[in-house]
Amino acid sequence: MKLRRRAVVIAFVVVSGFVARSWAQPPGKEKAARTVNVFAAASLTAAFQAMNPAFEKAHPDVRVQLNFAGSPTLVQQIQQGAPADVFASADEANMQKLVDSKEVAGAAQLFARNKLQIVVPAGNPKQIAGLADLAKPGLAIALCGPTVPCGRYAAEAFGKAGVAVPAASQEVDVKAVLSKVAMGEADVGIVYVTDVRAAAGKVEGVDIPESSNVTARYPIALMKNAPNAVAAAAFIEFVLSPEGQQLLASFGFLLR
Repeated sequence: MKLRRRAVVIAFVVVSGFVARSWAQPPGKEKAARTVNVFAAASLTAAFQAMNPAFEKAHPDVRVQLNFAGSPTLVQQIQQGAPADVFASADEANMQKLVDSKEVAGAAQLFARNKLQIVVPAGNPKQIAGLADLAKPGLAIALCGPTVPCGRYAAEAFGKAGVAVPAASQEVDVKAVLSKVAMGEADVGIVYVTDVRAAAGKVEGVDIPESSNVTARYPIALMKNAPNAVAAAAFIEFVLSPEGQQLLASFGFLLR
């Protein structure tokens, strides 16, 4: 999947005639027409929740409805007809599924990157120092399921480190892994650097060496059947803008 410049998305919106469909609504439907439904990977929760009021301040006639879940779950929802305007994925593979099923308008664009980190309860009671320690007997380990980006990335990191993927719970998204560790239901898990940062004080992060780590690439795209395509394109522009990029960086994301 090729990530092209943001101009492709805006051009597609205009050429496709979405302007008239989005703004020329019958009387009494203005509020619904100006609601942008953003389907975003769970690891974007804190950053996009902070971005929401900033975007709405710049676009006072638009309201953003955020729907967070694991990327495969969001893809399934969209393919089943959920009214998504924007999809922001934690990997390119799940975005490609929507490209292949012709759900995407124009081209997806890379807007952020992320790294994995081992997460442990505050104080690191099991003294986890690296991926090899997850092979210790008796540990309760939480990982994302293999179809979820964070689960696939974790398996890749174990492979690069020469460590077998340990027996673990199969969570639906990265927030579920983080929650299990934070609540003491798991001794250790693998999430993103941004997740550990967002839960500072409840959990601690153990770095994974660059030689074993994996870079997650986050694409964003306008949906072909977006109910409010013009405002959705504006949201994508905001995410890609210097202000949006600075906000993402403040939550620990690596910029595109």
